Formats: sequence, C-alpha cells, structure tokens
Amino acid sequence: MAIIDLKQVSKVYGFGDATTIAVDATDLKIEKGDFVAIMGPSGSGKSSLLHIIGLLDRPSTGQYKLDNRNVSRFRSGKRAKTRRDKIGFVFQNFNLLSNMTALENVSLPLAYKGKSTLRRLNQSSVMLAKVGLQSREYYYPHQLSGGQVQRVAIARALINNPAIIIADEPTGNLDSASSKVIMELLKDIHKGGNTILMVTHNPEITVYANRVLYMLDGKIVIDQPLKKGEKANLENLQKVQQKEDNHKKKGA
Repeated sequence: MAIIDLKQVSKVYGFGDATTIAVDATDLKIEKGDFVAIMGPSGSGKSSLLHIIGLLDRPSTGQYKLDNRNVSRFRSGKRAKTRRDKIGFVFQNFNLLSNMTALENVSLPLAYKGKSTLRRLNQSSVMLAKVGLQSREYYYPHQLSGGQVQRVAIARALINNPAIIIADEPTGNLDSASSKVIMELLKDIHKGGNTILMVTHNPEITVYANRVLYMLDGKIVIDQPLKKGEKANLENLQKVQQKEDNHKKKGA
C-alpha cells in the first residue's frame, strides 16, 4: 500500500490574471521505503509538491492520502500534529536557530511534544552521535562547517522517528565532499526503512534513489525507476529542458 497517494492534486496561487498553477492535476503514489528524487527547472512545481506532501500547505483541489488517511482538508492543528509525528524536514538553508547550540536545535521538536528538558537533551545527544557529531553538541551553527550544520539539521529531522524524510536541495549549499557525507547519511537512513523524497538539481546524487520524477509546469512529465547504482537519465533531463526552452520561446 502506498504511504503517499495523490489524486488529481493541484495548487493554485493568486486570482484572475495573476493566477499561478504551481501543481497541476497531479497523480502520484509513493510506496513505503522508496527513495524518490524530484528534478526539473526552477518554477516547475518541485517545492510546491513537497510542501503539499509535507503538510506545509494544502492542495487547492484533489485528494491527498498519507498512510491511507485523507489529510487534504485537515485543520491546521491536526495537520501540524500529523506533520510532527510522521515527517522530518531537511532544507537547503538548514533552518537552524543561530542562538541555540546543536544540541538545543535538535531537541526543539521534542519540546513541542512536551518532553522534559533532561529527556530532550539526552535523546538529542544520542541522535547527534548517530550523525557523527557527538563532539559538537555545544557548538553554535556559526562554529560548524556547512556539512556539519546539515548533519545537525538531519539529526533534528530524525528526532521524532518520522516515517518520511523530505529533503529540499539538501546538498545545494555544500561542496562535493560534504555532499557525499550527507548523501551517505541519507542512504543509511533509507536502509533503516524511512521513505525519502528529495528535490535536487544534481543528477549525480540521484544514484542514491530508486526512482526519479521530472517536473515541468506543475506536472510530473517523466517517472523513471532506477536500478541500484543507476542515476538520472541525462536524455530525460534534456527532454525536460527542451520542453522548458520551447515554452519560453512561445511566451517570448
């Protein structure tokens, strides 16, 4: 059974002449344990799709089932609780609080669940050790490298033991060496049974995924399964880019 099931989901912003269709009547099923990479040009709807799946936004139309529950019209409180319990987020810009240590940043999601300070910090310490940062617990974000900051963000994403990890350009601000460390960490997380959805512009890191989706103008235009060790097909990327170029020429 699919852990994520979207049927004719659309997301529309604005009104009248200012209307933008960010996600356009999209059908998508993702099975538990999938590692899905999402690619496409800027403005193709990748992040908007992730925001709907991650319960950060509601679809304008269509149905979204998460773990066989229709979450499309959950009210904000119920949506927030489901998001907190089921989904962990990793962002390109890390989104850590600069005035908090690594340990405190990782413990934040536990505070929202009402856990005691001691329990939060103990659990966060264990999680930082899992991402190889046990010696950096009391460092602030500005004292860490980009790769270390992203590992803190991953530890925070994992602290509530979510079934799904959503990573929006997790290596976008990192050098190649740090990117490899982060992707190997996500690979290990995936081996543990987590479902991972990752937006990326880098075809090289799709080698970690078992499926890649290509988006254009709010639609999934290509859905490519990947064998172990295989990466995104450059011909598919070129097809999507050619369609994008043709659209720009028509609009010029």
